[in-house]
This record gives sequence, structure tokens and C-alpha cells, in this order.
Amino acid sequence: MIEIIPALMPKTIEELHHYAGLFINHVPLVQIDIMDGVFVPNRSWPFMQGGHHDVDKIISEEEGLPHWDKIDFELDLMVRRPDRDIMKWMKVGARRVIFHYASLPDLSVVTSGLDPHTREYVEIGIALDMETPLDAIEPWLDDIDFVQLMGIAHIGYQGEPFDDRVVERISQLHEAYPDLVISVDGGVRLENMRSLIEAGATRLAVGSALIESGDVVATLDEFQAIASEY
Repeated sequence: MIEIIPALMPKTIEELHHYAGLFINHVPLVQIDIMDGVFVPNRSWPFMQGGHHDVDKIISEEEGLPHWDKIDFELDLMVRRPDRDIMKWMKVGARRVIFHYASLPDLSVVTSGLDPHTREYVEIGIALDMETPLDAIEPWLDDIDFVQLMGIAHIGYQGEPFDDRVVERISQLHEAYPDLVISVDGGVRLENMRSLIEAGATRLAVGSALIESGDVVATLDEFQAIASEY
């Protein structure tokens, strides 16, 4: 089954409320891009409103993420040393958390900070940028649930041009690890999604192609219609 994941890059909590609300009853899960302005040049919520150690001041465990009772969230942590706040993010309602390979000294700093109960219900993914060798994940295969391949050369921006090198990377990763869940984020559009699926991807994170379409629900329906063919 092919999963279409709306990808949000909110500047404020109000923007997150608005866009996440649009997808309730249309998808089970949305992705939130979390950018600190250090690991990547851009900033997004909550780093527009506070520093790296202010996560617990921006959103509380009691409040949770917007619409948490109606939709799940996948957090793409494009931040320096994301392991430092990992349990804070887990507690506010993340269903999946993605760490970027280049942001971590070692995956053990993440897995050692997770209690066994949390690990039972939260998926862990590793994102690889275009220049990171695919075999970099090999030591971590027992600790992750999926890999996210970036479909753009410069991460941290919506609307970046698609880099078609990712198609071959998907194919190589799928051939090497046929049971591994492969997600693609960046540059995913109606025009290229078939090539990504046929190469071996089963999750597609879609950002600007949805948000800038003028009708996010109708466009999402188009993506899901193509996904249903596979």
C-alpha cells in the first residue's frame, strides 16, 4: 500500500493548526518539518518562537500537537543534535520521528534515550541526503523502521526542484533491503510519483505540490488515486 503524507513547514502554531486541520479524515498522518536554522538555514515552528531548548515551553505534553486526537504526526527533525529533545517530542504526540543521518554522531544517542514503552508505538526513521552513501544505514538496520531518501539536493526548503538521482537510489536501496520501508521527501509531484513507486518507494511526503495547489483536498485526491493503482 502506497502512503501519501502531506508535509507541512509551519511558521507558527496557528499555521500548523490550520493546515493539519485540512487533512483530518483524508489521511491518517501528516509530516511536520522542524527546522532550527542551524542544521538547515531556514527556521520553522517552534524555532521561529524560541531556541533549541524551548521545545517544552512552546508546547506542553498536556496540550499535545494540534488535532492530535484526530490525526497522527511524523516529525522530520532537521535540527542539530535532535537527540537532546527526543523525549519531549515523543511526549507531545509524535507517531514517527525522522532523524537526519548528518545530524547525529551515532544512532545510539537516540535509541539509548528512548524507554522501551515509547519505542513500542513510535517509528524511527533515518533520512539520507543525496550525497550520503546508502550503505551508511547498514549498522542501524536493527534500530530503525524506515529510511527517508531526500528527493532534492538542498534540504530545508519547500518548492526545491526534484533531483531525479533519487529514483536510482530508491531502486538500489530496495534491491539491497527488499523489506525496508522507503519514504521519499522533497520534489514529489503527480508527474514523478509513479517513477518513485515503481523504483520501490511506499511512502511519499508531499509538500509544495499540495500546499501551493490552490485546493489541497482535491490535489490530495489526485495523489491518492494514483497511489491506489499500486
